[in-house]
Amino acid sequence: MLMNNMGEKPNLGSKFKKKVDNFFVFLEIFECEGGIQSYIKDIFRAYLSFTEAYHGQVFLLRDSFCCSNPYQCERLQFHYFKSHSPQIGRVKITAALLKSLLQQHPQHVFCGHIKLAVLVQTLCQPLGIPYTVLTYGKEVWEVLPPQQQRALACAAKILTISRYSRDRLCAANNIEPNKVHLLPCAIDENKFTPGIKQPELIDKYDLAGAKILMTVARLWSGDIYKGVDVTIRALPQISQAFPEVKYLVIGRGDDQPRLAQLAKDLGVAERVIFAGFIPTEELITHYRLADAYVMPSQEGFGIVYLEAMACGVPVLAGDADGSSEPLQDGKLGWRVPHRDPDAVAKACIEILKGHDQRCDGQWLREEAIACFGMNAFQERLRQELLFVEPTPLSSC
Repeated sequence: MLMNNMGEKPNLGSKFKKKVDNFFVFLEIFECEGGIQSYIKDIFRAYLSFTEAYHGQVFLLRDSFCCSNPYQCERLQFHYFKSHSPQIGRVKITAALLKSLLQQHPQHVFCGHIKLAVLVQTLCQPLGIPYTVLTYGKEVWEVLPPQQQRALACAAKILTISRYSRDRLCAANNIEPNKVHLLPCAIDENKFTPGIKQPELIDKYDLAGAKILMTVARLWSGDIYKGVDVTIRALPQISQAFPEVKYLVIGRGDDQPRLAQLAKDLGVAERVIFAGFIPTEELITHYRLADAYVMPSQEGFGIVYLEAMACGVPVLAGDADGSSEPLQDGKLGWRVPHRDPDAVAKACIEILKGHDQRCDGQWLREEAIACFGMNAFQERLRQELLFVEPTPLSSC
């Protein structure tokens, strides 16, 4: 059932007295946590910070009514369509979105996932309403079905989070690069800050006197690209230079038993601590434990690198992915071949020695915030809202 913030059926035709500037259509924001959800929340935070009085409606396919939604206000109204049947939910969001488009005729629609792009194109194109498709990473790196490719081609523009994602999207799906605009992830510098290593956490994880490497990642068997296993393989070599090294892994998933067995087979089981899932609000104190954040991955961007740097922690990433953005092509951190334990070990040893400028926590924080703080993100989003050049409908 379509529900407004009061838990009642909204009258979409009379709800808004002011002109609605934008519609936002997303899969979900509140039902699960992840990089995409954090990115969307940053968009809403920025949207509501503008002095320009933009008004928008948000349609959420997989979310149910959220009484703790901090973004619900007069300028940003939310509608929820979670159903016991995915098909019914999709029918309901389609009907409600079409009705609202006809009655409100917004200036622009932002489609929050490639899985919704065909729906948004089908409804917006006949009405002459321009739309933008937001993309993030691997969901658009391979060849998409023809209908999704057409939805991208007919969009006024495409937003993505890094040059790497743009290049892979365009190469795989024959999209003109100038159609793709960059809106990189942002870091909340007031939330992620440096601080002391909390003694209670040192005790909890038995880290007294240790040099601490850390990774925050899903530990699912389908996500081995995160590189936790590579870092474990690097530990024997790192421990030769730093016998006190330990590796704190934050996250959960079905791959944890394999990773634990790998650590045991390599004789480093006592060095690897699996902390499990840590709520977002507790992550900051955990980042502060780390002497290095290590994730030799293949990311569309990698918000965790920004989170670590904002906490003053040096970072290591892969060298062939979107992490080139937050690490500023290596200026702010170490980039290594993502499946090379020897390269990971060598870089970790350099970081733990602490002689490089990239280990200066205060400098690292300032440089990261200058490019990716909320002020920079807000200005980029403002430009995307102000300068929209629709694709001529005749070309589609």
